[in-house]
Amino acid sequence: MDDNNRNFILAIVLSMAVLFAWQYFFVPPKPAEEAGKETAQQEQQQQQRPSQATPGPQAPGAESSAPAPGGAARPEPSAPQATTLSREEAIAASPRVPIDTPSIKGSINLKGARIDDVVLKKYRETVDPTSPNVVLLSPSGAPDAYYSEQGWVAGTESKVDVPGPDTLWQAAQGATLTPQSPLTLTYDDGNGLLFKRTVAVDENYMFTVTDAVENKGSEPVTLYPFGLVSRHGFPHTQSYYILHEGLIGVANGSLEQITYKKALDKEPLTVKADSGWLGITDKYWAAVIVPEEGKTFDARFAATSSTPGDERFQSDYLMAPVTVAPNSTAEVKSHVFAGAKEVNVVDSYETKLGIPKFDLLIDWGWFYFLTKPMFFALDYFYKLVGNFGLAILIVTFIIKLVLFPLANKSYVSMSKMKKLQPEMARLKERFGDDRMRMQQAMMEMYKKEKVNPASGCLPIVVQIPVFFSLYKVLFVTIEMRHAPFFG
Repeated sequence: MDDNNRNFILAIVLSMAVLFAWQYFFVPPKPAEEAGKETAQQEQQQQQRPSQATPGPQAPGAESSAPAPGGAARPEPSAPQATTLSREEAIAASPRVPIDTPSIKGSINLKGARIDDVVLKKYRETVDPTSPNVVLLSPSGAPDAYYSEQGWVAGTESKVDVPGPDTLWQAAQGATLTPQSPLTLTYDDGNGLLFKRTVAVDENYMFTVTDAVENKGSEPVTLYPFGLVSRHGFPHTQSYYILHEGLIGVANGSLEQITYKKALDKEPLTVKADSGWLGITDKYWAAVIVPEEGKTFDARFAATSSTPGDERFQSDYLMAPVTVAPNSTAEVKSHVFAGAKEVNVVDSYETKLGIPKFDLLIDWGWFYFLTKPMFFALDYFYKLVGNFGLAILIVTFIIKLVLFPLANKSYVSMSKMKKLQPEMARLKERFGDDRMRMQQAMMEMYKKEKVNPASGCLPIVVQIPVFFSLYKVLFVTIEMRHAPFFG
């Protein structure tokens, strides 16, 4: 093996060492004490499973849902309906209120008050400008059902009739949800509770949902607010190691990422938090629910499957109980993101709405501190020249320019090594199979000529994270999806 091949192998080994070192030193594992508490809490919840039927949205299969603190059952997705209907037929099967914004179109299902019909106006399935728009959310009963649901759960001992997935909500005649006109939905249980839901939407992809309960009865009522994003069927994924697709969330500043396959293989993960968000993400799109900031909730990431094809994936939260006194009203606010993971839009929500680490919805990867600035550089030159192809060329040239001192050092070292090739050949002839004496002679030669064999590899290793970050940006950011080059 000549020195060039040896240096190449050494460069690969060192670059892998850099990646594993980063994972070890900068992504520390959860403390053992905290992990032990979490495991104990999950075991305790398993032991407290109720024997009666689960109130609220029904759980798939025979298994009941794990109770929340205080005896409330967790929200579960309805069992998937047979997908004998097309998406259009499933939408037409229930009364709806249209959604119309500059970025999305669709409708809100008055049956269950779900956000289950969202189509992205700005994005198409292929580069063909006449191809269909990207469909993000679809109702239960349609192929690839995918929706968001929010509401209330009563305690297991309570007889309160809370609205569920089959509840028909009332809306004003001819109502349309737009950025200028919020939608108000109402449901009266007939026993003194009036449920009111106000849904607002901005010009991009964020819904604001305000749920209120008015208690007209003579007894206080305790309810638990919940929110969920549910997806039926195993989604088509890119299946790349450098890209996360599946369940995702941030709870108390800690990022949780669970692939679809791992979600099916493992028990549900439950995390107690008072800030964060959770949902399901694809490469370019996502559906996320955001509980009200500062209020305690249990976040859960779960999946179930009895046979291939009926997989159900869900990210949900259950908040602390809210007690509504007689002749009073309780209110809770949350947000639903359903759209494209545009960097500037996602960052703006983190700033304006105070959603912690919402920028991690985009998979910036281990080298976050390099990848995100790389995107801003590309975006800056794109706005300057109007073409991402040229922006990529400019940024690549600048990177090579900045790293030239390191590259030049590598070139000089390799040049010195090349000049020593004749001498190394003579050493091989002189010592033959005596590898020990040959290594000693080579080390003496390196010392005499002031040459370090590894000095040609180390500058290359330093450059690897930079160019990996550039590749990561090109791969994960939606801004360059279907972007043309000149001609």
